Amino acid sequence: MSRPVRPVPRTYWVAGTAVLLALLFAAAATVAAANGGGSPGSGPSAPAAAPRTPGLRSPDAGFARDMAVHHQQAVEMSFVVRDRTQDEAVRTLAYDIANTQANQRGMLLGWLDLWGLPKVVAGEPPMSWMGTSGGHGGHAGHGAGAGAARPGALMPGMATKEELDQLGAASGRDAEVLFLQLMTDHHKGGVAMAEGCAQLCETPVERALAQGMVDAQRSELTLMADMLRQRGAAPRG
Repeated sequence: MSRPVRPVPRTYWVAGTAVLLALLFAAAATVAAANGGGSPGSGPSAPAAAPRTPGLRSPDAGFARDMAVHHQQAVEMSFVVRDRTQDEAVRTLAYDIANTQANQRGMLLGWLDLWGLPKVVAGEPPMSWMGTSGGHGGHAGHGAGAGAARPGALMPGMATKEELDQLGAASGRDAEVLFLQLMTDHHKGGVAMAEGCAQLCETPVERALAQGMVDAQRSELTLMADMLRQRGAAPRG
């Protein structure tokens, strides 16, 4: 006997609006970055200012590299749960997370290409840009707010291979609960990282995109807490 489909909660549409706004901003931000991040008030008569290209180990480049990796796992988990449940609310949330974060990941990698910087730097510890950065001495140690990555996880909030295997083997309510718990952890780590860029990054459009990630993912955290309660579960500690 098939399980009745849960109605999509009203709070979902609030989070969905934030996701849509993030996608619209992402498109505008990519155009702005490609044009040198045109500053407000600049016009045809204003002298063209040469955009400053971020350095290899700058917060701007480090955030783009690390968040691209972080987003990739969120996209992967979303596609996994989509095939492990028939619950419409979870499937819709997973689709929106995959769509939003895949688009944002493309932007981040595109900026690295525009800046002529590599997408991977050998020997660079994940999130090292949050702790030390020339010219940002007052923010040294900021990365501590993200918490430490759990054993087996590349960055704070990211799932381990064993957890991904568990998600792929689960189905129905078990898959829904595990996905919501893993994605809650993932969003918390992502929010901390995006907050770091919002403070440390110097590229205006990237800083604004990071703040958009913070706002959208906080909204989804509230939604996922509600969805877990509906299933008699709670976020992990």
